[in-house]
Amino acid sequence: MIIEDLIKFITSLSPGQMVAYFWPFFLLDMTRYVFLDFIVIIFYVPRRILHRHKYQQARNLLYKERPLVSVIVPGKNEGKHIPKLADSLSKQTYKNFELVIVDDGSDDDTAVICRELEKQGKIDCFIRNEIRGGKASAANTAFRYSKGKYIVHLDADSHLALDSIETILLPFYMDNNIGAVGGDVRVANAEKDIVTRLQAIEYLKSISTGRTVSSEMGILRIIAGAHGAFRRDVLERLHGWDVGPGLDGDITLKIRKLGFRVVHEPMAICYTNVPEKFRILAKQRFRWDRSMIRFRVRKHRDILMPSANFSLTNFLASAENIFFNLVLDAKWWIYVVQMVIINPSLLGYIFLINFILYFLANVVEFIMACVLLHSSLRRKDYALAFFLPLIPIYTGLFLRTVRTYAYIMEFIHGASYYDKWNPWKVSRIAKEEKL
Repeated sequence: MIIEDLIKFITSLSPGQMVAYFWPFFLLDMTRYVFLDFIVIIFYVPRRILHRHKYQQARNLLYKERPLVSVIVPGKNEGKHIPKLADSLSKQTYKNFELVIVDDGSDDDTAVICRELEKQGKIDCFIRNEIRGGKASAANTAFRYSKGKYIVHLDADSHLALDSIETILLPFYMDNNIGAVGGDVRVANAEKDIVTRLQAIEYLKSISTGRTVSSEMGILRIIAGAHGAFRRDVLERLHGWDVGPGLDGDITLKIRKLGFRVVHEPMAICYTNVPEKFRILAKQRFRWDRSMIRFRVRKHRDILMPSANFSLTNFLASAENIFFNLVLDAKWWIYVVQMVIINPSLLGYIFLINFILYFLANVVEFIMACVLLHSSLRRKDYALAFFLPLIPIYTGLFLRTVRTYAYIMEFIHGASYYDKWNPWKVSRIAKEEKL
């Protein structure tokens, strides 16, 4: 009965009424995240195949030079993950690297584990900060002790595919103006529960596909701290990382402002552990979402202003992010109010049709990710398709609610400066210096 009524309602709508009732999907989300991504991917995939010889040439140059690469890993209370990370590094196809780990004031057995791995030769340099300084401080300490021409920054709870270091370095040998390369980040604990499976799908869409598309368009705005490679000379010009949260997007924009390109390499694969409970996930996203206001709207708002150093691609990188996250987040709540005012009796139908539209869009996005990454996906990755019906609820309700709350708290209270993710003494200085 419900299905019959729904079909009757849909068939009764003219094209104009369909757009009027579902304009956020047709005019914005479908255009940006389905149609545009589709256009980019259908050109990117065959071009990558045709340009295999360029990747081989870059690989030859890499192995001819064999530069020292510094893998730096800042972390706190991550001891249980370090052995797996060190093991994945020991099996890398590219061997000329050093592993530098900084323990940022852990109160678990991280130091004991790392010192044992250092004795075994699996860690080249282990540094223990007795007093916690925050992730940026730990990353800068690791950078200061490193010696490599290229710096690969990893999160401690991650591990790499066997050719990841080699693959993430190749873009540097294909374009001298590349300052940083983002590696692909996928979910290591995807099979743990429903929360991790939903994040696994989200990562395939937003990181694997989304950042590849942004990279191809020249508007990539973030090199993930979980897996990113940087030229040493570029980091030295920037004096390393500023205080976060949000330090990944911050340093990416700083590199762009120096005039360097930043690109995404979807075949350089890193697996990371994600939150296994919605409560913990909400805290993580609350931190991530606030950083968009702090860094893109406040600290780097000069990118949006006309100046002698104005860059259209830098402008678009920030403007696109602000528009599709901040402006359209507000748009959704306006849309809900609009639907309530126009005809509250139709809310049930409108909700169901929106659900169907976004479910179908997610199916298309998932297929695009599979086409893009087919050579590196495993059977269990394809099995994530069974959970696609839950994605509209996950992204449309759960993540949007967290995002809205984060934006409000950051605008009104500057909540990121009071986050325990960083020590208060560090956040206080960052607030005073408007970092």
